[in-house]
Amino acid sequence: MNGLNGKKVAVAASRQAEAIDTMISKQGGNTMQLPIQGAYQLNDSICENDVKTLIENTFDLIILTTGIGAETLEQSAQKLNIHHSFIDKLKSSKLAIRGSKTTKWMKQHQLTPSILSADGTMENLLESLPPAKQDEGKQIYLQTYNEDDAYLKRSLEQLGYDVYLSKPYSYKEPDQQVLSTLKETILLQHVDAVVFTSKTQVRNLFMKEDKEKLAEAFNQGVLAAAIGKVTAAELEKNGVDNVFQPMKPKMGAMVVELNKQFS
Repeated sequence: MNGLNGKKVAVAASRQAEAIDTMISKQGGNTMQLPIQGAYQLNDSICENDVKTLIENTFDLIILTTGIGAETLEQSAQKLNIHHSFIDKLKSSKLAIRGSKTTKWMKQHQLTPSILSADGTMENLLESLPPAKQDEGKQIYLQTYNEDDAYLKRSLEQLGYDVYLSKPYSYKEPDQQVLSTLKETILLQHVDAVVFTSKTQVRNLFMKEDKEKLAEAFNQGVLAAAIGKVTAAELEKNGVDNVFQPMKPKMGAMVVELNKQFS
Protein backbone atom coordinates (compact mmCIF):
# COMPACT_ATOMS: atom_id res chain seq x y z
CA MET A 1 0.00 0.00 0.00
CA ASN A 2 1.70 3.18 -1.24
CA GLY A 3 -1.16 5.66 -1.34
CA LEU A 4 1.05 8.58 -0.29
CA ASN A 5 3.73 7.77 -2.85
CA GLY A 6 4.32 10.92 -4.91
CA LYS A 7 1.60 12.88 -3.10
CA LYS A 8 2.23 16.48 -2.03
CA VAL A 9 1.11 17.29 1.50
CA ALA A 10 1.23 20.78 3.02
CA VAL A 11 1.64 20.95 6.81
CA ALA A 12 0.05 24.01 8.45
CA ALA A 13 1.43 23.17 11.90
CA SER A 14 4.68 24.35 13.42
CA ARG A 15 4.83 21.98 16.40
CA GLN A 16 5.70 18.42 15.37
CA ALA A 17 6.07 19.51 11.74
CA GLU A 18 9.39 17.66 11.45
CA ALA A 19 7.85 14.47 12.82
CA ILE A 20 4.98 14.69 10.33
CA ASP A 21 7.48 15.28 7.52
CA THR A 22 9.47 12.20 8.50
CA MET A 23 6.40 9.95 8.67
CA ILE A 24 5.03 11.11 5.31
CA SER A 25 8.43 10.88 3.64
CA LYS A 26 8.78 7.25 4.76
CA GLN A 27 5.58 6.55 2.83
CA GLY A 28 6.96 8.18 -0.31
CA GLY A 29 5.12 11.46 0.07
CA ASN A 30 6.50 14.99 -0.23
CA THR A 31 5.72 17.62 2.36
CA MET A 32 5.63 21.40 2.22
CA GLN A 33 6.10 22.94 5.64
CA LEU A 34 3.98 26.09 5.68
CA PRO A 35 3.26 26.80 9.37
CA ILE A 36 0.47 29.31 9.93
CA GLN A 37 -0.17 28.77 13.64
CA GLY A 38 1.55 32.01 14.61
CA ALA A 39 4.08 32.05 17.44
CA TYR A 40 2.65 32.13 20.95
CA GLN A 41 3.82 34.82 23.32
CA LEU A 42 3.82 34.90 27.11
CA ASN A 43 3.03 38.01 29.10
CA ASP A 44 5.06 37.38 32.25
CA SER A 45 3.42 40.01 34.46
CA ILE A 46 -0.13 38.91 33.56
CA CYS A 47 0.74 35.24 34.00
CA GLU A 48 2.35 35.81 37.41
CA ASN A 49 -0.68 37.81 38.54
CA ASP A 50 -2.99 35.03 37.32
CA VAL A 51 -1.09 32.41 39.34
CA LYS A 52 -1.19 34.54 42.49
CA THR A 53 -4.90 35.19 42.02
CA LEU A 54 -5.55 31.47 41.65
CA ILE A 55 -3.68 30.59 44.84
CA GLU A 56 -4.85 33.46 47.01
CA ASN A 57 -8.58 33.38 46.22
CA THR A 58 -11.45 30.92 46.51
CA PHE A 59 -12.90 29.56 43.28
CA ASP A 60 -15.78 27.13 43.08
CA LEU A 61 -14.53 25.81 39.75
CA ILE A 62 -11.24 26.08 37.83
CA ILE A 63 -11.48 25.56 34.08
CA LEU A 64 -8.31 24.71 32.14
CA THR A 65 -8.82 24.79 28.38
CA THR A 66 -5.34 24.15 26.92
CA GLY A 67 -2.22 22.19 27.78
CA ILE A 68 -0.04 25.18 26.91
CA GLY A 69 -2.05 27.34 29.30
CA ALA A 70 -1.65 24.88 32.17
CA GLU A 71 2.08 24.54 31.49
CA THR A 72 2.53 28.31 31.26
CA LEU A 73 0.81 28.92 34.60
CA GLU A 74 2.95 26.18 36.14
CA GLN A 75 6.15 27.77 34.80
CA SER A 76 5.20 31.11 36.34
CA ALA A 77 4.51 29.37 39.66
CA GLN A 78 8.00 27.85 39.49
CA LYS A 79 9.58 31.26 38.83
CA LEU A 80 7.74 32.69 41.83
CA ASN A 81 8.77 29.72 44.01
CA ILE A 82 5.13 28.85 44.69
CA HIS A 83 4.89 25.72 42.56
CA HIS A 84 3.93 23.50 45.50
CA SER A 85 1.12 25.87 46.47
CA PHE A 86 -0.06 26.00 42.84
CA ILE A 87 -0.37 22.21 42.53
CA ASP A 88 -1.93 21.91 46.00
CA LYS A 89 -4.52 24.52 45.05
CA LEU A 90 -5.49 22.51 41.97
CA LYS A 91 -5.63 19.26 43.96
CA SER A 92 -8.02 20.79 46.47
CA SER A 93 -10.24 22.45 43.85
CA LYS A 94 -13.01 21.28 41.55
CA LEU A 95 -11.51 21.13 38.06
CA ALA A 96 -13.07 21.15 34.60
CA ILE A 97 -10.91 20.57 31.52
CA ARG A 98 -10.97 19.97 27.80
CA GLY A 99 -8.41 18.65 25.33
CA SER A 100 -5.94 15.77 25.18
CA LYS A 101 -2.91 17.95 25.99
CA THR A 102 -4.62 19.33 29.10
CA THR A 103 -5.54 15.78 30.14
CA LYS A 104 -1.93 14.67 29.67
CA TRP A 105 -0.66 17.55 31.82
CA MET A 106 -3.20 16.70 34.53
CA LYS A 107 -2.06 13.06 34.64
CA GLN A 108 1.57 14.14 35.02
CA HIS A 109 0.59 15.87 38.27
CA GLN A 110 -1.85 13.22 39.53
CA LEU A 111 -4.76 15.62 39.10
CA THR A 112 -8.28 14.36 38.41
CA PRO A 113 -10.93 16.61 36.85
CA SER A 114 -14.48 16.62 38.15
CA ILE A 115 -15.74 17.58 34.69
CA LEU A 116 -14.11 16.43 31.45
CA SER A 117 -15.32 17.44 27.99
CA ALA A 118 -16.46 14.19 26.40
CA ASP A 119 -15.43 15.18 22.89
CA GLY A 120 -12.66 17.66 23.68
CA THR A 121 -14.70 20.75 22.79
CA MET A 122 -15.54 23.77 24.91
CA GLU A 123 -19.15 23.51 23.71
CA ASN A 124 -19.46 20.11 25.38
CA LEU A 125 -17.81 21.40 28.54
CA LEU A 126 -20.21 24.36 28.74
CA GLU A 127 -23.17 22.01 28.26
CA SER A 128 -21.92 20.00 31.26
CA LEU A 129 -22.16 23.00 33.58
CA PRO A 130 -25.51 23.62 35.27
CA PRO A 131 -26.79 27.20 35.66
CA ALA A 132 -25.45 28.81 38.83
CA LYS A 133 -27.84 28.94 41.76
CA GLN A 134 -28.19 32.08 43.81
CA ASP A 135 -27.20 30.45 47.10
CA GLU A 136 -24.33 28.31 45.74
CA GLY A 137 -20.76 28.92 44.62
CA LYS A 138 -20.46 30.98 41.48
CA GLN A 139 -16.78 31.94 41.27
CA ILE A 140 -15.04 30.47 38.22
CA TYR A 141 -11.39 30.71 37.20
CA LEU A 142 -11.24 30.37 33.41
CA GLN A 143 -7.88 29.78 31.70
CA THR A 144 -7.99 30.53 27.99
CA TYR A 145 -6.08 32.59 25.43
CA ASN A 146 -6.82 35.26 22.82
CA GLU A 147 -9.31 33.14 20.90
CA ASP A 148 -12.98 32.85 21.85
CA ASP A 149 -12.07 34.30 25.26
CA ALA A 150 -14.85 36.92 25.25
CA TYR A 151 -17.39 34.37 24.00
CA LEU A 152 -16.47 31.85 26.71
CA LYS A 153 -16.58 34.45 29.47
CA ARG A 154 -19.96 35.69 28.25
CA SER A 155 -21.34 32.14 28.01
CA LEU A 156 -20.40 31.43 31.63
CA GLU A 157 -21.81 34.75 32.81
CA GLN A 158 -25.10 33.94 31.06
CA LEU A 159 -25.22 30.78 33.22
CA GLY A 160 -24.97 33.05 36.27
CA TYR A 161 -21.26 32.64 37.12
CA ASP A 162 -18.72 35.29 38.09
CA VAL A 163 -15.67 34.76 35.92
CA TYR A 164 -12.00 35.53 36.45
CA LEU A 165 -10.43 35.40 32.98
CA SER A 166 -6.84 34.14 32.86
CA LYS A 167 -5.01 34.58 29.55
CA PRO A 168 -1.42 33.52 30.30
CA TYR A 169 -0.46 33.55 26.63
CA SER A 170 -1.64 34.70 23.22
CA TYR A 171 -0.94 33.96 19.58
CA LYS A 172 0.61 36.40 17.13
CA GLU A 173 -0.54 36.57 13.54
CA PRO A 174 1.30 34.10 11.27
CA ASP A 175 4.00 35.11 8.81
CA GLN A 176 2.03 36.75 6.00
CA GLN A 177 4.33 35.46 3.25
CA VAL A 178 3.96 31.88 4.45
CA LEU A 179 0.19 32.35 4.72
CA SER A 180 0.00 33.74 1.18
CA THR A 181 2.09 30.85 -0.16
CA LEU A 182 -0.21 28.28 1.44
CA LYS A 183 -3.31 30.04 0.12
CA GLU A 184 -1.91 30.17 -3.40
CA THR A 185 -0.85 26.52 -3.24
CA ILE A 186 -4.38 25.50 -2.25
CA LEU A 187 -6.17 27.75 -4.74
CA LEU A 188 -4.03 26.47 -7.62
CA GLN A 189 -4.46 22.90 -6.33
CA HIS A 190 -0.71 22.32 -6.36
CA VAL A 191 -1.03 20.11 -3.31
CA ASP A 192 -3.00 16.91 -2.66
CA ALA A 193 -3.71 17.47 1.03
CA VAL A 194 -3.24 19.99 3.82
CA VAL A 195 -2.76 18.85 7.43
CA PHE A 196 -4.20 21.08 10.18
CA THR A 197 -3.58 20.40 13.86
CA SER A 198 -5.49 23.30 15.47
CA LYS A 199 -8.44 25.57 14.83
CA THR A 200 -6.07 28.56 15.06
CA GLN A 201 -4.41 27.43 11.83
CA VAL A 202 -7.79 27.10 10.12
CA ARG A 203 -8.93 30.52 11.30
CA ASN A 204 -5.70 32.13 10.13
CA LEU A 205 -6.16 30.61 6.69
CA PHE A 206 -9.75 31.79 6.33
CA MET A 207 -9.55 35.08 8.25
CA LYS A 208 -9.36 37.39 5.22
CA GLU A 209 -10.38 37.34 1.57
CA ASP A 210 -10.74 34.25 -0.64
CA LYS A 211 -12.77 32.32 1.95
CA GLU A 212 -15.23 30.93 -0.58
CA LYS A 213 -12.52 30.17 -3.14
CA LEU A 214 -10.47 28.32 -0.54
CA ALA A 215 -13.46 26.23 0.51
CA GLU A 216 -14.17 25.49 -3.14
CA ALA A 217 -10.57 24.34 -3.70
CA PHE A 218 -10.85 21.94 -0.77
CA ASN A 219 -14.21 20.67 -1.96
CA GLN A 220 -12.98 20.12 -5.51
CA GLY A 221 -9.75 18.24 -4.95
CA VAL A 222 -7.47 19.32 -2.09
CA LEU A 223 -8.03 17.07 0.92
CA ALA A 224 -8.38 18.91 4.22
CA ALA A 225 -6.97 16.65 6.98
CA ALA A 226 -7.69 17.58 10.60
CA ILE A 227 -6.26 16.36 13.90
CA GLY A 228 -9.09 16.49 16.42
CA LYS A 229 -12.78 17.29 16.40
CA VAL A 230 -12.27 20.98 17.21
CA THR A 231 -10.00 21.47 14.19
CA ALA A 232 -12.40 19.55 11.93
CA ALA A 233 -15.37 21.59 13.14
CA GLU A 234 -13.57 24.84 12.29
CA LEU A 235 -12.96 23.63 8.72
CA GLU A 236 -16.62 22.70 8.39
CA LYS A 237 -17.66 26.14 9.69
CA ASN A 238 -15.70 27.66 6.84
CA GLY A 239 -17.48 25.64 4.17
CA VAL A 240 -15.23 22.60 3.76
CA ASP A 241 -17.63 19.72 3.10
CA ASN A 242 -15.31 16.71 3.24
CA VAL A 243 -12.93 16.88 6.21
CA PHE A 244 -10.63 13.90 6.71
CA GLN A 245 -10.06 12.83 10.34
CA PRO A 246 -8.15 9.85 11.70
CA MET A 247 -10.03 7.59 14.11
CA LYS A 248 -7.49 8.55 16.78
CA PRO A 249 -6.48 12.24 16.87
CA LYS A 250 -2.77 11.43 16.63
CA MET A 251 -0.07 12.24 14.04
CA GLY A 252 0.86 8.61 13.43
CA ALA A 253 -2.76 7.60 12.93
CA MET A 254 -3.22 10.52 10.54
CA VAL A 255 -0.37 9.37 8.27
CA VAL A 256 -1.46 5.71 8.32
CA GLU A 257 -5.04 6.57 7.45
CA LEU A 258 -4.02 9.15 4.82
CA ASN A 259 -2.02 6.40 3.17
CA LYS A 260 -5.14 4.20 3.11
CA GLN A 261 -7.30 7.10 1.89
CA PHE A 262 -5.12 7.82 -1.13
CA SER A 263 -4.83 4.10 -1.88
